[in-house]
Amino acid sequence: MKLIDGKKISAEVREELKIEIGKLKSAGKKVPGLVTILVGNNPASEIYVSSKSKACVEIGMLSKSEKLSPDISEAELLSIVEGYNKNPDFHGILVQLPLPKHINEDKVIEAISPKKDVDGFHPVSVGNLVIGKDTFLSCTPAGIQELLTRYNIETKGRHVVVLGRSNIVGKPIANILLQKKENANSVVTVCHSAAKDISFYTKQADILIAAIGKAEFVKADMVKDGVVVIDVGINRVEDKTKSKGYRVVGDVDFENVAPKSSFITPVPGGVGPMTIAMLLKNTYKAYLKYGE
Repeated sequence: MKLIDGKKISAEVREELKIEIGKLKSAGKKVPGLVTILVGNNPASEIYVSSKSKACVEIGMLSKSEKLSPDISEAELLSIVEGYNKNPDFHGILVQLPLPKHINEDKVIEAISPKKDVDGFHPVSVGNLVIGKDTFLSCTPAGIQELLTRYNIETKGRHVVVLGRSNIVGKPIANILLQKKENANSVVTVCHSAAKDISFYTKQADILIAAIGKAEFVKADMVKDGVVVIDVGINRVEDKTKSKGYRVVGDVDFENVAPKSSFITPVPGGVGPMTIAMLLKNTYKAYLKYGE
């Protein structure tokens, strides 16, 4: 069993981008810019936005955070997004979700220019992914593919079983690995709550991607020997031995599944660190494709 170290790979991606951005600065060129828009005071969202801004600064990108009142109108928010669509200094726009209930998230996502959709959520980006065109990939699924690639894990012809069908992870990673492309070209099965016996499918997986949102759901008897396990779950479970009163676990029963695995991601420290790294990579891609 080998641990897939998301912290290590994330650091590699960031360092590579830092070098490229350093070259741009040395040549006197404009650098990639990312604006993050946060509406309201969601503590988790504030932490995410702060982490994203800090990561931008560390690699030399231009970073700006817009913190808006939770009472802002939908029209005002759409106007702000449109302003950044037209601003040549910012190549990526990220509106932190969730938004307050009075704002239509779909409308806001669709208002972001597809050329600046570094979250990969715009219907144009999703559509391009499905039909195999070059596009911005959702950051967490892109991070999963990056981990598989950098650990030289073969995907061609392998049976990938995805647990979960969310628009953020399940659907996009299924479509990414389905493509007839390098580091993909897999046989993909997507499982969800309607399956009568999920273990029937998970036992067939060469690569199992768990994004179902249930703490330690995948047990050892649900996987075959030698499986590659990518655990996307982040769940809090009560643990009175911890100072915070809880511990963070994935969707996989790590202790018992790991011995059967050839590769496995830990939680935390696996997929999580890759999300911001791929956001930075998407922003750099937007700069190269649509920037100066």
